[in-house]
Amino acid sequence: MTDTIEPIALLQSLIRFPSVSSASNVDVTRHVATILDQLGFTLSFCDYIDAAGVAKSNLIASRGSGAGGLAYFCHTDVVPADDWTGPGAAFDPVVLDDRIYGRGSCDMKGSLVAMISAVSRIQASKQTAPIHIICTADEEVAFVGAKHVVAKSPAYRELVQTQPLAIIGEPTGCDVVHAHKGIFAFRIISRGQAAHSSTRDGLNANIAMVPMLVELLRLLELSQTDLSLQDSRFDPPTLSWNFGFADYSKASNIVPARSEAWVSLRTMPNIDGETLVAAAASKAMELGLEFRREKGGGYVWIDPHSPTIQAMCEVAGCSAAKTVCYGTDGGEFTELKHLVVCGPGDIAQAHTSDEYLTLAQLQLGTDIYARAIQRWCTPMESNWSPYAPLCG
Repeated sequence: MTDTIEPIALLQSLIRFPSVSSASNVDVTRHVATILDQLGFTLSFCDYIDAAGVAKSNLIASRGSGAGGLAYFCHTDVVPADDWTGPGAAFDPVVLDDRIYGRGSCDMKGSLVAMISAVSRIQASKQTAPIHIICTADEEVAFVGAKHVVAKSPAYRELVQTQPLAIIGEPTGCDVVHAHKGIFAFRIISRGQAAHSSTRDGLNANIAMVPMLVELLRLLELSQTDLSLQDSRFDPPTLSWNFGFADYSKASNIVPARSEAWVSLRTMPNIDGETLVAAAASKAMELGLEFRREKGGGYVWIDPHSPTIQAMCEVAGCSAAKTVCYGTDGGEFTELKHLVVCGPGDIAQAHTSDEYLTLAQLQLGTDIYARAIQRWCTPMESNWSPYAPLCG
């Protein structure tokens, strides 16, 4: 394929795959693989069966070989669209008023399209360093696909050896992000005995849960007032301790047999919240409750003054890099030292009931990625570094 990719049509085709995390992403991954194969990429798959028995696929595609170059990371799964209120149907994209509506348009199939379109502008014969495109599954559910790639993919091990510029293409409004928080969660379970509420036979699971909830509230307040648990480089600067509970009661005349509380928190460099978690676990043990820690993802922190970040700011036309408080697959790829988050779209539009990506952001993302490919993957003088400031 020598013609450049038309991004709107490609994005529409990707949105039409209903790759909700609970379903398989194999079809959309194979569709992307076919396009990249036509662009001259060598394909490698790192597939697995998830905990629910559903087939999932990770794709690692490369064009060119050697050290350095550029590696782009995205995910092909999307969140559910049961509450869709946008024009058309969630998986039947609509272009309206300089926007393309559809589940995954912003988070983050539009970003993938921008990178593919950018790659299509660059002839393979002009490359002097490789381009890699990595598409993962299950980013929306604890970054499971990325974890699988890190643990199982020989192609990923090669990236760690060659250390390319690694762009996580999550929506940042095309700003350069040098850091984001991590996230993990835990769950506390109280077990009772169901019975008709008019008898003495039941044991209400909520009784033991009430003092547990009081402790979770205390820990929330501590996380918001203890300055040692905050990092002013993020907004908000706290661990974003969030909690809730449910007892799954279906009738008021049945004693609840099970009650669950959940907590999520977002970690930062040197602030992992483990003292709070330990306090919650201790209280759960005191009350005879079950404590379960759940999977999450790590934080990303790259020095904002590093050559990597400075060079990417120059490419993207940003005066300075920033931090964000949401997570990405980048928290799993921290063996890659030249890591940056930059992609088209507004994160405020991700997961919404009328999710969209503006066509202006799609174009800007394509242009930025094309400039990044030119800087990191095309000919320059032998002693030139892609991290050196450009002249003129």
